[in-house]
Formats: sequence, structure tokens, C-alpha cells
Amino acid sequence: MAKTQKKAAKLAQAKPAPVRAERGAPHEWLALLARAVPAARCELDFANAWELLVATILSAQSTDARVNLVTPALFARFATPAALGAAAQAEVEELVKSTGFFRNKARAIREASAEVAARFGGEVPCDMEALMTLRGVARKTANLVLGAACGVASGIVVDTHAARVAQRLGLTAHADPEKIERELCAFVPREQWIATGLRLVLHGRYTCTAKKPQCAGCALRECCPSRDTSG
Repeated sequence: MAKTQKKAAKLAQAKPAPVRAERGAPHEWLALLARAVPAARCELDFANAWELLVATILSAQSTDARVNLVTPALFARFATPAALGAAAQAEVEELVKSTGFFRNKARAIREASAEVAARFGGEVPCDMEALMTLRGVARKTANLVLGAACGVASGIVVDTHAARVAQRLGLTAHADPEKIERELCAFVPREQWIATGLRLVLHGRYTCTAKKPQCAGCALRECCPSRDTSG
């Protein structure tokens, strides 16, 4: 058992695999990823783009499961961007406290919501440039909202999970999420951007984990240069 754990830890800490020369060609890994994760979905609960925007901001340094426990009460109390934007900081802090970094998060979702209400008529803009003018919104958040809520293929979501999978598959040698995204977008067909980002996140979250990745049962095993071949 100790030997197996040591090998798994070594794999998890390994440098990204060398970038594969054939990545620009039709990709076996895309088909295998789709088979491994047939339901490309966001695990945050939301009813509209604004709710997903708020939930995504709250998910930083937290888990989707934790955020999903918090947002029902938050949206029941503040049902619109205008309502949340006008809410008292202390009341919002109390509602989102369990997600961590709650003071900054409460301020971010209040200010972003106020901007959505004041500048965009209460509707989250389905536009990358406009979205990134909102408080607490960086490219990853914007890509997720645009893809999962608006159906707009603005790019590929690259969080820590997606980045890890891309590195282990030898699709990139970069650590910067935006550079990884640019490389992925260059050889993944645009019509697959949304689904591929969501699938990479889920695959990294549940199979290609940071510690003890499940190489033996991984559907991408045969095309992964970083796989554990110890048996």
C-alpha cells in the first residue's frame, strides 16, 4: 500500500508531459474524453446567467457542493441583481460565510450585481468584454457563464482541474490558464469548446485528481503520456 501511494504521489507532482506533436490533428483524446464524461455539465446550480455568475464568484477557493448549499438561501433573500446589489454587506457576508473569504466575496457579488442592474438592465451581458468589466469576473468566470448559461463559445474554461489534465495529456507545457486556453482553442474545434472545458474540469475533479489519480480506470489511459504504468 505504501509503495502504491508513493507512486501516485510521484505522478501527481510530476512536471507536465512533453507537448505532443500530433495535437493539431484529429484527436483521439477528445473522443475518449467525451466517452468518459458524456454529460458535459456545470456542477453549480443556477436558473439563469446572473445566478451562475454569483455562484461562480463564490466558488473561488471553495467547492461547488458548498456553494450549492449556500445559494438557495441567498437567492431566496435577494432574487434579482438589483436586490443583491442594494443589500447590506453584513447580511450578505452572513449568508455566504461558509464559502470562505466571505467578506471579499460578499462585496464582489454585491458590486457585480449592482453593475448588472445599473448598466445592463438587470441582464448579465452575454459578451466577454462586457462581462469582464464586472467586479470579481476574470476570464475563467466569464467563459463559464458564457458557455454554460448563454451557450456562447467564447473560449475553453481552464481551472486548476482542466489545467492539470491538459498538462498530463501533453497538450500544453504552460502553467498560466490563459496560455493553456489559447493552446487548447487552437486545436479543439470551436463547436466543442464549451463541452471540452466542462469535461476537462469534471475529469480532473473526479478521475485525474491532483493526488492519487485513477490511471488504472481512466478512459484516456492509452493516449496519456503521464499515466502510471506500474500496474
